[in-house]
Amino acid sequence: MSDTAEPASRFRALHARERLFVMPNPWDAGTAMLLADFGFEALATSSAALAWSLGKPDAVGAVTREEAIAHAALLHRATGLPVNGDFESGYGATPQEVAETVRRAIDAGVAGCSIEDQDQSAGDGALYPLAEAARRFEAAREAVARSGSSFVLTGRCEAFFAKGVDPLKEAVRRLKLYDAAGADVVYAPGLTQEHEVAEIVGAVAVPVNVLGGLGGVSDDIPALERLGVRRVSIGSGLAKTALGAFLRAAGALADRRIDYAGAAASSTLNGAFARPRIDDDDDED
Repeated sequence: MSDTAEPASRFRALHARERLFVMPNPWDAGTAMLLADFGFEALATSSAALAWSLGKPDAVGAVTREEAIAHAALLHRATGLPVNGDFESGYGATPQEVAETVRRAIDAGVAGCSIEDQDQSAGDGALYPLAEAARRFEAAREAVARSGSSFVLTGRCEAFFAKGVDPLKEAVRRLKLYDAAGADVVYAPGLTQEHEVAEIVGAVAVPVNVLGGLGGVSDDIPALERLGVRRVSIGSGLAKTALGAFLRAAGALADRRIDYAGAAASSTLNGAFARPRIDDDDDED
């Protein structure tokens, strides 16, 4: 347990301090190492960025549990940093399968994960009924408790992307439930207004994560810190930025032009990747 618990303990400690921390989302070992060089203290996977890197669409069940956990473990091995897994709805139809996802993530050395309440099998962005969402989250919480790990469990509500609900009211209702069920962090992606952030921060007793980059207050990290937000993640923002530059350059080539504006220097990339990888020391016993 000690080998896998240590990243989780460091991750948990980041949430215990008053200062907000930014948790960016790489999509492979190289981008994870580049982010580590900037001094970020933790990383997170992005289900969308992972899916796109595999040539798959996001949020339709195209990425497997095994792929998601292996990806999170890869980012940790590349950097030594705690990694939070974006594990969507837990990769299972039942609470027992959600619990198995959490158990496997802990065994793989992942520091934490989010379990969201969107029913991907419905295909329309619908949320699990409240009681079922609670059972799924409670199964994840029980798996963490039985492991004895410091694994950080985030209760995530997708109300801002669901149809037919008052998103803020529903998010507050569900995040309060996850808080009461033992969430270490709560998260409702889609917040862009100060009053939305303030209401959620005031409704729960645990740290709140906000998805940055959606406009409004979500783009103002100092303002989020003043509102009491403890953690900011970026989701697929960095991946979309990189892929946007790729598509622009590729489109120029298709038009028989060269446009490498903003390209990184080879010396910068080689310098970042020349440092020893964490697993280079595995054979030094």
